[in-house]
Amino acid sequence: MFSFVAGNNNASPKDGVQWRGNRTSNGQCNGATCGLRFNGFGGDAENGGGFNGSEDSAAAGPDQLEGPGSIENDTIHLKRRVGLVSGVALIVGTMIGSGIFVSPSGLLERTGSIGMSFVIWMACGLLSLLGALSYAELGTMNTSSGAEYAYFMDAFGAPPAFLFSWASTLVLKPSQMAIICLSFGKYAVEAFVTECEPPEIVVKMVALLAVVVILYVNCYSVNLATSVQNVFTAAKLVAVLIVIAGGTYKMFEGNTQHLREPFRGTQYSVGNIATAFYTGLWAYDGWNNLNYVTEEIKNPSRNLPRSIIIGIPLVTICYALINVSYLTVMSPMEMITSEAVAVTFGNRLLGVMAWLMPLSVTISTFGSANGTLFAAGRLCFAASREGHLLDILSYVHIRRYTPAPGLIFHSLIAAAMVLYGTIDSLIDFFSFTAWIFYGGAMVALIVMRYTKPNYPRPYKVPIIIPYLVLVISFYLIIGPIIDKPTIEYLYAALFILGGMIFYVPFVHYKMRIPFMDGVTVFLQMIFEVAPTSTMLE
Repeated sequence: MFSFVAGNNNASPKDGVQWRGNRTSNGQCNGATCGLRFNGFGGDAENGGGFNGSEDSAAAGPDQLEGPGSIENDTIHLKRRVGLVSGVALIVGTMIGSGIFVSPSGLLERTGSIGMSFVIWMACGLLSLLGALSYAELGTMNTSSGAEYAYFMDAFGAPPAFLFSWASTLVLKPSQMAIICLSFGKYAVEAFVTECEPPEIVVKMVALLAVVVILYVNCYSVNLATSVQNVFTAAKLVAVLIVIAGGTYKMFEGNTQHLREPFRGTQYSVGNIATAFYTGLWAYDGWNNLNYVTEEIKNPSRNLPRSIIIGIPLVTICYALINVSYLTVMSPMEMITSEAVAVTFGNRLLGVMAWLMPLSVTISTFGSANGTLFAAGRLCFAASREGHLLDILSYVHIRRYTPAPGLIFHSLIAAAMVLYGTIDSLIDFFSFTAWIFYGGAMVALIVMRYTKPNYPRPYKVPIIIPYLVLVISFYLIIGPIIDKPTIEYLYAALFILGGMIFYVPFVHYKMRIPFMDGVTVFLQMIFEVAPTSTMLE
């Protein structure tokens, strides 16, 4: 099969390498596989982890592609392959998913008027930009993958970081991918079913197929995954241009009657505005995805903020123009009652070419799901590397340099949610829980301005911005609970705090399950993966 050798072959565990598998008396590997675990990647997470001896490994020899056999002193690590164009494509491609094609109806229903819904759309875009600029400072301070996980480790230590990885790995990221894939399945099937609602079982099967295909793409190659993202982002921007061009044509024809008296019927309740933000922010979600892959960004201190500054305003402009275009063809009531606003728009405007809209949404959601999994796998990788999740989830394929186990783990949970969940039930839980951690990231930035004032900050955001985003996130968390308390919010909070049941014995006290080492070695052999060194340029 294959073997892995890193650093000194005769090293003992105290030298910074923990051997898994059989080892002969002279320290050489005996058998098909000798799994390695570097101290700090699954070691003292309480003190922030780290890699003992990475400089020795890096200096011992040049990086080489692992072939059929192992190369002495070679290191396995993620590579920097994401440039500015791919960074913008990841942001735009993940943000423009199913939301703008589905959310307008829900947002309009909750606000009660065109004017207020438009204000919420723009406010969501501004909030996403301000949040992303704050994340740009955090991401250029700490260029480790994992986004909020890495920032919580820096600012607060292990427990909050573990709770984030616990909630995100088991619920947030998989539910996000499940929602997008269910939307993909619905629109893909709808293109072939015109007289009735698409059968639910068929929609779920198509969604599962999408999960499998996206998983294969991301496990096969980082370059393939980013290329798919670039192509599908370009395709969805073409679809957006079709909608905008159609709306512009209708406006020149004088179809602006639905844009008059924009604020009539506005609902100003605290809960309605907050839940309207949930609906709008779902369409913008993905603004922080680039921070999950900072270890793979070329020149992150420059390309991370540039990608954000280009990508998010582009999405906001597209969303504003799309909403105006919808209203040139449909009345507000028709938008509210339509389950697929984009499809209704296409049926009324495009005639025999109406099939272009379901196809466009299908392309859009596939690209968004691809970007979501690309980012989610890196969160799993980062948390596991610090000893907060199963060791195998931090391993990387020895030839393709992709975090395959983390990608597979996320996809399995997402597939289960596809089978047993619905889009509406998943969105509200996702939005409530996500903004708890977005607010936490703002607190982390503010705290580190005082605890690490002299830390290098290639990009520094005005301090008023994280304070503003923190206040808004607090409102988004508390508003719906005050206005319409439901048991689901309590379940979400209890689930997050329930992570401490696993943190205390397995992370704080470092209890180990006896058979897990054997399971880890077995999975290494199956997936052909190995532990990583620290990121090398």
